[in-house]
Amino acid sequence: MVRILVTNDDGYRSEGIHALAKALGNVGDVTVVAPVLEASAIGHALTLRHPLRLESIADRVFAVDGTPTDCVNVAVAHVFNGLPDLVVSGINKGWNLGDDVTYSGTVAGALEGALLGIPSIAASLRHTRGNYDFTHAARAAAVIAEAILQRPLPARTFLNINVPKGPPKGYRVTVQAKRNHITSVAERHDPKGRPYYWIEEGQNDWQPHDRSDYQAVRDGYVSITPLHPDLTAHHALEAVEALRFEKFEKEILK
Repeated sequence: MVRILVTNDDGYRSEGIHALAKALGNVGDVTVVAPVLEASAIGHALTLRHPLRLESIADRVFAVDGTPTDCVNVAVAHVFNGLPDLVVSGINKGWNLGDDVTYSGTVAGALEGALLGIPSIAASLRHTRGNYDFTHAARAAAVIAEAILQRPLPARTFLNINVPKGPPKGYRVTVQAKRNHITSVAERHDPKGRPYYWIEEGQNDWQPHDRSDYQAVRDGYVSITPLHPDLTAHHALEAVEALRFEKFEKEILK
C-alpha cells in the first residue's frame, strides 16, 4: 500500500490538512505529521537550537513543536522509519504564488520531501473571508498525487498547486509569476512609547504573463507549477564568468 505523509504550515488543527488527508485516503495510507502551532511564512527553516517533541494526537495524527521541514524529517526518522512514497503539504489558507514560494512553509514541506527523494506536492487555496471550502482543492491534490505516483516526476522536482475558490474550470501547467516586490513595514508604539514594527503583506502588482500561476488561478484554473531546489541562475553563468577578478586573484596569490 502507498504510504503518504501529509504536513502543512497551519498546524495539525487546521481544517485544510484534515480535508487533504481524507481525500488522499483514496490514494494510500495517510499519516499526518504537522506543526503544533501555525508556522506560516517560515520558509524552509530547520530547528537547530532546541529539541523537538513528537506528540501522538490521534490514530496516524502527530504534532511536532517545530517547522514543516522539521515535521518531514521527524516523520521520516521516527514515524515512518524510512521514506514514505509521497509527501503532500497543505491545504494552505491562501495562495502560494510566484516569488512568494520562497517564504512559504507549505511549499517548504514539499521541498524537503523532494530533497529527500520523495515525490512531493504543495497545495494552497485562495484566501477566503469566513469559512473555507476545501473540497475542490483536496480533490485536485488527490488526483495530482495519483498521477505523479503513476508517472514519477524528474528527480528533485515537486509540484506547487494553487486552487481558485469554488469549482475550477480545469488545470494549467504554469510558471512562477513575478510581482513588484514591495513589503510594507509599519511602525507602531507600545504604551511606553517605544517603537515596534509589523511586517505586512507585499504589494500585489503582478507582471502580466499568459502562463503564470497567478494568471491561471485568476482565470479560475488549478495552477500546477513544477519547482526544484536548484537556485542556480544558469542563464547568468556566462555573465559572471565575464566579470574581471584580477584584484581577487592577486590577493590570493600573495
